[in-house]
Amino acid sequence: MSVFLVSLVGAGATANASGTQTSRHGCECATPSIDRLQQWLASGEGTTVPATGSLLVRERGGYAAKVDFLNAEWHVIVVWLGNRFEAQADLSKSAGFWMTYSATDDLYVQLRPASHWSGGDKWLTKVPSTGGKLVKRFFSFAPSAWTTLPELGEPSYSFASALTEARGLVFVGKTPNRLDFRGLAIDRYRPPCL
Repeated sequence: MSVFLVSLVGAGATANASGTQTSRHGCECATPSIDRLQQWLASGEGTTVPATGSLLVRERGGYAAKVDFLNAEWHVIVVWLGNRFEAQADLSKSAGFWMTYSATDDLYVQLRPASHWSGGDKWLTKVPSTGGKLVKRFFSFAPSAWTTLPELGEPSYSFASALTEARGLVFVGKTPNRLDFRGLAIDRYRPPCL
């Protein structure tokens, strides 16, 4: 898996002269969002702080999604790509996504399709620890960059089909971790604001 790394010194979103929050990809939504993604959710699976609900908090004129994973157990947080559960996106023409984040331990991100949403048996890629430093990395949608974990099971569908009906990115980890997300910009995809 090839991953590109850039260190950051500032937040990913800023306020423009009119006070509207903006990102590198245009105006943010009227309600809290990161790169127009409004639904960053603690699922209640695994011991997390917060335990459920939105992870979005005000941060330097924009928003961040913050969560702590506690204990040695599977934890799950969800980002709905279309900002509602019923929505899906065709990412088959996308090269991947840039993510600005910090993590104190490794975790994984799963690409979950609408037709196979539930269960752990998903295509995933490793999200490396940053040692708690804020970094920007590119995660490719090349099939060779995505794999499975025997512990979670093997998907019954292809990675290519998951890209055509992507409902969400689901972050999973089995170790204590402190996570802070500041950006998640998907190539050739602009999330619709609710």
